[in-house]
Amino acid sequence: MARRLKCPRCQSARYWILRRQHRRCARCRYDWRPGRLPLRLTPREWTQLLGWWMRGLSAQAIASETGVHRRRILRALTLLRQAMVREVPPVFRGTVEVDETDLGGAWKNLRGPQRMQRMRCGRGTSKTPVFGILCRGGQVWAQIVPDVQTPTLLPLLRRRVRTGSIVCSDTWKSYTGIAAKGYVHRLVAHGSGQYSDRRGGHINGLEGFWGYLKRRLAAKGGIRRERLPLYLAEYVWRFNHRQLSRSQQVRTLIRLLQHSVHG
Repeated sequence: MARRLKCPRCQSARYWILRRQHRRCARCRYDWRPGRLPLRLTPREWTQLLGWWMRGLSAQAIASETGVHRRRILRALTLLRQAMVREVPPVFRGTVEVDETDLGGAWKNLRGPQRMQRMRCGRGTSKTPVFGILCRGGQVWAQIVPDVQTPTLLPLLRRRVRTGSIVCSDTWKSYTGIAAKGYVHRLVAHGSGQYSDRRGGHINGLEGFWGYLKRRLAAKGGIRRERLPLYLAEYVWRFNHRQLSRSQQVRTLIRLLQHSVHG
């Protein structure tokens, strides 16, 4: 069965057919043509843009290198991150690590308005909880969650990890019921100075990803909370494809964009 086309901007499946094979989204009124990359950028422009972006350049620096307007660069990167949000790794099996963390800029790195907001509301109130799963020798998956309690974390674990797998975690109380769900549960007591055991029970891989994620977010100098899921998806994607060369990463991103255009 052929896939129904979707708007590359808002993913709506409702559109009007215009002349010359163009479509117009019924929701956001965006015009596009199936078979082309979004934002009317040529494949060469997209390749250059993605190449500089993978090197860590800012939108302003990419605009200077490519000659594409900065606003178009920002729209392109938003579309790209939205496509990354929809790219979910397959269900994990084998040995996995689970852990949770809080995202929020260090006090010394906050901008003036953010500091004033925290002074009024309390420093701890602006932290954003994130739950992550890492498959040993494979990929990582992470998602922003409303809280880190058992009713929130265990359903996510059951959807992302096949029953019978070995699950390594710390002693946080929300992981108490993992063994009862059909998993082999191995605990690491960080509070007692334990970081691994003889059976390979540790969460060092996932903690390494948390460190990588927080360093990259800190380098941004502050991100609005509503945009945090997009940046989380970006760094999950970068981490999962870190073994590829830069040219391979760019080709993979081009295919991801093409897939997002065609739904």
